[in-house]
Amino acid sequence: MTESCVFCYPDLETEQVVLLSNEYCLFLQLKRSQLKGNQLEGAGVIVPRAHRETAFDLTTEEWVATQQLLQEVKSYLDETHRPKGYNLGWNFGQVAGQHIGHAHFHVIPRYEDEPLVGKGIRYMFKHEANKRR
Repeated sequence: MTESCVFCYPDLETEQVVLLSNEYCLFLQLKRSQLKGNQLEGAGVIVPRAHRETAFDLTTEEWVATQQLLQEVKSYLDETHRPKGYNLGWNFGQVAGQHIGHAHFHVIPRYEDEPLVGKGIRYMFKHEANKRR
């Protein structure tokens, strides 16, 4: 564990709450993600309890535990927020958008009344503004 890591020590981030957990993983949400109607309503991350920099560093047990917790998270979100879809993903390295050096699996519920409804994770990659120079 790294002493300054907000995923190793969730209490370091006062706006963060642990909603669900198992032996190897936690599901964390920011308090604002619990508010109805905001752009990331219900969103959170599944993180290993042990400090792992990326998903490539997870043990087999942590992978299994992540999948098991994901099923619990989906059941919880389906009941409490009733999304119509989900985006799921990992970011590895700063160029890919990983800003905290602890593996975290994004769980993002999607809703029919969003301005970008129907736009998946590939939307930004296919967007003209993302063309490489």
